[in-house]
Amino acid sequence: MTTATLAPAARRTRPFAWVEQSLTLAWRNIVRIRQNPEALADVTFQPIIFLVLFLFVFGGAIAQGGTWRDYLPYLLPGLLVQTVVFSTMGTGVALNDDFAKGVFDRFRSLPIARVAPLIGAVLGDAVRYTLSIVILMSTGFALGFRFQNGIGYGLLALVIVLLFALSMCWIWVWLGLTLRTVQGVQGIAILVMFPLTFGSNVFVQTDTLPGFLQAFVNINPVKYLVDTMRGLMLGGELQQPLLITLAWMVGLIAVFAPLAIRAYRRRT
Repeated sequence: MTTATLAPAARRTRPFAWVEQSLTLAWRNIVRIRQNPEALADVTFQPIIFLVLFLFVFGGAIAQGGTWRDYLPYLLPGLLVQTVVFSTMGTGVALNDDFAKGVFDRFRSLPIARVAPLIGAVLGDAVRYTLSIVILMSTGFALGFRFQNGIGYGLLALVIVLLFALSMCWIWVWLGLTLRTVQGVQGIAILVMFPLTFGSNVFVQTDTLPGFLQAFVNINPVKYLVDTMRGLMLGGELQQPLLITLAWMVGLIAVFAPLAIRAYRRRT
């Protein structure tokens, strides 16, 4: 048997080998985080700072005569959404940095599925999102927050916000592969994230906002995710915001995952 006939056979991979390859590359991202712990500052200290800042500085005023303890159950589900949504942009920043350093040139030379590095990057960042959830909820529990609709629904809320982050991060995967610099990705991220999170019902009720801003909030996916979190954690309306949130998750993956894969193929 000649070398020519052996070469194609050597390149064949097992069915669903891309799953194992993606998990291996996800572990590579996790190890990189462990070796560079300061990269976790945005998902460790930032959630605590935001919770303390908005709870104690603005809590009394926003609670309309109440105390920060009255505001905490309303604030924490919304702030959880804001924290995790902000964390998603780190995926695009890391991918853009890897391309600039030539890491993906090395991946291209390996006998792996072309989609594996992208899926590995997304799965690896799930650790960052989970860490931000754990830290924020632990701080909230220490301050007196409790699930008012049962632990089961509370844990389901945490799973849903994590899945939403995994679907939304495909936007930043696409932008990280499309824009030229890390600064460009960060700049676009700030322009998108601030209107999405602050122009929502994270901190105040929608009906307290001006009419033009209410119109924006009512089409903002963050609003429905926040409503879902509050419905699961505290009780109240759940079905409509949950269905709209799930629809947004499916739509984000359906639109931006193919765009990201196409951008990746163009660059590699």
